[in-house]
Amino acid sequence: MLILILVFAPFLFAALSYAAGKKKESLRDHLVLFFTMAELFAAVVLFVTVIRNGAAAGPGIGRVFTAGISFTTDGFRAVYALVTALMWAFTTWFSMEYFREERRGLNHYYAFVLMTLGATEGVMLSGDLMTTFLFFEILSLTSFTWVIHEETPGAVRAAYTYLFVAVIGGLVLFMGLVLLQSSLGTLSFGELKSALEASGEGQRGRILAAGVCILLGFGAKAGMFPVHIWLPKAHPVAPSPGSALLSGVLTKVGIYGILMTTLQVFAGDETFGWIVLILGTVTMFLGALLALFSVNLKRTLACSSMSQIGFILVGTGMMVLLTCAGDMEGAAETLGGAMLHMVNHSMLKLCLFCAAGVVVMNLHELELNKIRGFGRNKLLFKAAFFLGLVGISGVPLFNGYASKTLLHEGIVMGAEHLAGCAGILHAIEWIFLISGGCTFAYMLKLFICLFVEKNEDPEKQKRYDGMTACMNAGSSIVVFGTSLLFPVLGQKPVFGWLAGFMTGEREVLHHFRPLSWECISGGLISLGIGAFLYLVLIRRVLMKDGRYVNLWPEKLDLEDLLYRPLLTRWLPGAGGAVARFLDGFFTRPFFTRDLFSCLKGLARFLEGLFTLPLFTKWIPLCFAVIGRALETSVDAFVVLMRRTMVREKTAAGKKSAGAGQKLLRTTEEALSPVVGNFSFALMLSCIGIVVILGVLVLFIL
Repeated sequence: MLILILVFAPFLFAALSYAAGKKKESLRDHLVLFFTMAELFAAVVLFVTVIRNGAAAGPGIGRVFTAGISFTTDGFRAVYALVTALMWAFTTWFSMEYFREERRGLNHYYAFVLMTLGATEGVMLSGDLMTTFLFFEILSLTSFTWVIHEETPGAVRAAYTYLFVAVIGGLVLFMGLVLLQSSLGTLSFGELKSALEASGEGQRGRILAAGVCILLGFGAKAGMFPVHIWLPKAHPVAPSPGSALLSGVLTKVGIYGILMTTLQVFAGDETFGWIVLILGTVTMFLGALLALFSVNLKRTLACSSMSQIGFILVGTGMMVLLTCAGDMEGAAETLGGAMLHMVNHSMLKLCLFCAAGVVVMNLHELELNKIRGFGRNKLLFKAAFFLGLVGISGVPLFNGYASKTLLHEGIVMGAEHLAGCAGILHAIEWIFLISGGCTFAYMLKLFICLFVEKNEDPEKQKRYDGMTACMNAGSSIVVFGTSLLFPVLGQKPVFGWLAGFMTGEREVLHHFRPLSWECISGGLISLGIGAFLYLVLIRRVLMKDGRYVNLWPEKLDLEDLLYRPLLTRWLPGAGGAVARFLDGFFTRPFFTRDLFSCLKGLARFLEGLFTLPLFTKWIPLCFAVIGRALETSVDAFVVLMRRTMVREKTAAGKKSAGAGQKLLRTTEEALSPVVGNFSFALMLSCIGIVVILGVLVLFIL
């Protein structure tokens, strides 16, 4: 029942909060905060229950998608159900201050935030891929409202980019699920492995095609290259609490789908492993490069999210390759690193995007040159951001170091076991280290800009220094309280237990020594690269006359360079060329004279056939009788109502005759839409029958 509460209660909460907001806005705010805290409490109870009792299948709901929807829970799902509820509770608490001066559209915003919470929990606790798909599509639509909330031109454009990617990604994902279902006969996580073992070798190509479709579908939500285009644009225009959820949780929904599909179906498929590894490597490096060039606070954090998703995908791909190489211990460690980095990134982006929200609340600006020097005398705010900096950059003894080191070790082990591909894996290792260095460089840029440098306008800097109370107590707990988790999650007893709990192998990191020179050297190399990039690239190239500049070419926007021309010019142009070809083809004599003569002869034959009495007399008569019966049945029903209900109620005497006539007219008016609805329902039924017949014919052919 805890699972059902976590998944479906937020939808009820959304309706209640919306109704409350119509009456009193403060009541709505308190209800939304109470609802999310109650959801967090339920997630904690579920987490403790799984610790005590282990994994268990949850309840199912039949008659949905024929096979029904199902839920289950284990260590990984329980952790992410808790992470999801925690992030929603904290961002809602932060929203109370963030929206204190804004009242427009908050009823819709909070309602859709709660619906997205339920849909996200539905994904994280799903027991099969079809259940995952159902809630995945729900959250794609409900989270669209966060991006478009501000309703500025940039927000509208980014929101529709997000929606188009989500819809197209959903269609590709559904295609992959249909292929997988037809190949293996099931989409249940508990049955996929056995179904894969029972499948023939001839199904391998079809299963791999399904895997690529599923990877692209889930990758669209995760922000994976080449379907990442929404991510750098949606975060800067969305409210900061929404950005924290988009980056910290919703991208993990896509990763969850990729990871679970990989574990259950493709853990032994080397081709699939290489596909995930290559796409993850490009995503990791490209996101870091975009963040390095950005001069917008939230855009930098958004591109950073893309890069960190790439780190997780690299770990997923290496887990598959190590499994294929027979190194099950190394595969388990790499999987633990990928899962840990998911949790670490969620917590890090909760802190960092809420910190960006503090800047927005006070300055209503995001451009680095305008917000420079804002946090110079704000000790608590500075400490929280610094902990986020060292956490995400992979500094030893902090959470990001542990997970990134495990992922790095996975690449090193892969190079040892896959000797024929050692050169490629060594190149990927260096891209990994350089991407980590970029992370340190752009986070150092943000920290120095906000907390060390002074603003170029002395009057503005004086005003910034006067804003000592930049956030209230609730926001301070969210921002600084979250940052205290980063050193805690960086200690081996904590992350070792957490990795074992999520992977189901308690001793998964038993041999991992995070403070050995072999491990620390990789982290130091990455930090050294980051320091070099900051001192040389950022300070000397990406700054002109003391101001931060963005030298990234605008023409290299993949959406404007490829996707929009493809959909608006190239595909319509190709369609027009095909249409012109067909137009010329069908004007040949065969179609304009010979075929027409044949059809004319067939028409004369049918004309003679349908003039027989069967078609001209008896069939129309039968339909007339049936139609008249259907027509009079509604009238008979109205008459019956008139002679029973209406007359019964007006039998008190002559004095009530006028009231009786009025009631009779009211009843007839009320029944007239019913008659129209009967006709409309009949029309829809006919359309449905035609569609069903069309589908049956298609599958028969």
